[in-house]
Amino acid sequence: MQDEYRTVARAGVHETEVNRSRFLCSLAPAATEQEAQDFIAAIRKEHADASHNCWAYVIGADASVQKASDDGEPGGTAGVPMLQMLLRRDMRYVVAVVTRYFGGVKLGAGGLIRAYGGAVGEALDTLGTRTRRRFRLATVTVDHQRAGKLENDLRTTGREVRDVRYGEAVTIEIALPDADVEAFRGWLADATAGTAGFEPGGEAYGDA
Repeated sequence: MQDEYRTVARAGVHETEVNRSRFLCSLAPAATEQEAQDFIAAIRKEHADASHNCWAYVIGADASVQKASDDGEPGGTAGVPMLQMLLRRDMRYVVAVVTRYFGGVKLGAGGLIRAYGGAVGEALDTLGTRTRRRFRLATVTVDHQRAGKLENDLRTTGREVRDVRYGEAVTIEIALPDADVEAFRGWLADATAGTAGFEPGGEAYGDA
């Protein structure tokens, strides 16, 4: 698994104009290929009267799924430069649709490549990106007497507390960078006089 990846901070639209043609780049995070395809379908429906709705998406922290479409523009002048821009910016789990309303001036192959790739780059700059980092999920079990202070200590030291459940004991779900697991064991033993249980679990991505 990749240690970290970047994705778009939020869904949104950024518009640019090139030689009287309007280019609207719609960007959104997409957790799965189906989500990406659903987003593309929604934009195509919204802009059914547009000259073209070209798209590209990258799914997987290791960019295992990469697809693009020129939607009627000359081959390789729209979807591919859009995809290349996403990859150049290390973007993952993201879908981009560039909607073109033709303004009457032909741009030529080079002009189209710059316009479509540029529309994605400008949209990323405008909407912003965020880094997601791989974490080790873990479960801390502690008695009720120590739970409140421990939860507070976890938060004040910057650990990510994902869930707190109260039963016979208190179970706190946390996420740690893999490299911190051993150091955290020592910290936890000191913080709870050795009374807390610690169980490492699977892996997940969270905001860095």
